[in-house]
Amino acid sequence: QVLLEESGGGLVQPGGSLRLSCLVSGITFSNYGMGWFRQAPGKEREFVAAITWNGGNPEYTDSVKGRFTISRDNAKKSVYLQMNSLKPEDTAVYYCAASSYRSSRPATSSPRYAYWGQGTQVTVSS
Repeated sequence: QVLLEESGGGLVQPGGSLRLSCLVSGITFSNYGMGWFRQAPGKEREFVAAITWNGGNPEYTDSVKGRFTISRDNAKKSVYLQMNSLKPEDTAVYYCAASSYRSSRPATSSPRYAYWGQGTQVTVSS
């Protein structure tokens, strides 16, 4: 059974920081590219960040560049999303996902991701 378990969400004031974690089991983690997506109320799910199987060439959506950092630890079978300078528009449910797509650049479209977590709520509000 493949499990992706997100943690680290919560309520934070604008300008604050959060670090999301995603622990993966049931697959050979080091063979998979990993991504973070988010879905705000009334909106479609959107790509946030992704990283290749070996941790190279991270990709970010424009709205989070310079504020968010994706990283992974293959020994811990985990991927992380460090979120700084948070804004109210970052409020959403954040999902981690695993992709077997192999390329020098990580996948940024959700159909390329086979496995998904249940999500963790991030709320940015004063």
